[in-house]
Amino acid sequence: MRHLKIFIELTRLNKPIGYMLLFWPCAWGLAYAYQFNQNINLFIYYIFLFFSGSVLMRSAGCIFNDIIDKDFDKKVERTKSRPIASGKISVKKSLIYVLFLCVLAFIILIQFNLLTIILGLGSMFFAFSYPFMKRITYWPQLFLGVTFNWGLIMAWVSLTNTVNYEIFILYLSAIFWTLGYDTIYGAQDMSDDEIIGLKSTAIKFKKNIKFFIFFSYFTSILLMIYFFKNYIGINAFTFLLLLFIATLIFQIVKFDKFNSNSCLKIFKMNNYSGLILFFGIFSLNW
Repeated sequence: MRHLKIFIELTRLNKPIGYMLLFWPCAWGLAYAYQFNQNINLFIYYIFLFFSGSVLMRSAGCIFNDIIDKDFDKKVERTKSRPIASGKISVKKSLIYVLFLCVLAFIILIQFNLLTIILGLGSMFFAFSYPFMKRITYWPQLFLGVTFNWGLIMAWVSLTNTVNYEIFILYLSAIFWTLGYDTIYGAQDMSDDEIIGLKSTAIKFKKNIKFFIFFSYFTSILLMIYFFKNYIGINAFTFLLLLFIATLIFQIVKFDKFNSNSCLKIFKMNNYSGLILFFGIFSLNW
């Protein structure tokens, strides 16, 4: 039982916001690629596969991140009790877990067409490079956006077996969405990160952080409106798109960089944002 508890802590399975934010762009890509006359069972099956893959890869990513950051985590109040940093589990055993999770994720990946498999394998570079970004650039959130939303393109390709340049507009919109919400998340650790020398957009723009979040979300919204311009009208999709936008505006208004608990709550709101947009995109098939 103790080992299971440590594994759950290590993979953050008790904090679903992480794997849900990885999953929602995948769900958007599937919903947009799906045609009403297609087999709904295949769509549901792919939703399940992408959800499972998101959980597995996010879990593997969390462990790898903790291995790389173990010395830094010991110095940060929010992370010092993590299993590797606190010595509850060894690095060697943690690496075995990473390998095991990646093997499971690969088994899921090979259920798709060849182009999706190639894209999935290509994403591994981004996934395992991210932990190093906060050491060398103030833009690790941008790198996370590129990584976290790659599943949107994979999902589109899994149903269409083609790469359409237009889907990259939605992908870019999702990157700016991530840039905004992960800056909110990073605001929790600004003081500790500055002391130990880690970088983030929250630190780079700390004097104008609310404006930067506004810029990121506003850019995401503009790109999304452009992408979906032919579907906007008096319909369910437009209502849900406006509701999605409202959740982002609410986050900007409520954001307080001096309140860590508030930052975390606002960050978690993006799970609902992702869900709302998923239903909106899927409604295009009604």
